[in-house]
This record gives sequence, structure tokens and C-alpha cells, in this order.
Amino acid sequence: MTRRDSDEVEIDAPPLYDFGDKVASRFTIRNDGTFAGKDIGEVLVCKGDVGYVTGIGTFLQQFYIYSVEFIAHGYRVGMKARELIPLDGQPSGDGSGAGL
Repeated sequence: MTRRDSDEVEIDAPPLYDFGDKVASRFTIRNDGTFAGKDIGEVLVCKGDVGYVTGIGTFLQQFYIYSVEFIAHGYRVGMKARELIPLDGQPSGDGSGAGL
């Protein structure tokens, strides 16, 4: 059985972010085991870190996963829209318009 965050199928709509969009992380993100070269639980991104969308994929045929290049860290991290805040006037990924 696969656990999902919600019943919403995000990919029924266009992605909230596009290539090159400037975004910030809403949360501190730790390695869940999918980031090679870092230990599980190691911090990958801190709340407020700024990056740019470099790719858009999907996960579980439900969510968009945005590949975000965090320049200060020198690597890319896959993130859901709800984990991001737009910095160039796009709508908020969580639908609330709330900031950091």
C-alpha cells in the first residue's frame, strides 16, 4: 500500500512552477535516502534557502516534483510545490499565498 499526502491529484493541473523560477524552501529538508552521497537524515536544504527550478517530474502519478538547484549548496533537490515559496511573483505552492 502506498501512502499519499492527500487525495488531490496535482498533475491534473499544470505545474505551479516553471523552468528558471526563483523559489525558497518553506522547510528544512532532510535526506530521505534518495539523495546519493548524503546520510539519511542529513540536512539538504534549510528553511529559506533560495534556488531555481531546473526540472519538473512527477511522483506516484499524483504530485509534481520540482528539481531545484540550490546555488549556495551546489546541488539539486527534488521538492513538492507545498515545500516551496515563490520569489518572483508566482502563486504560492500551498495555495495559501503565505510566505516563509
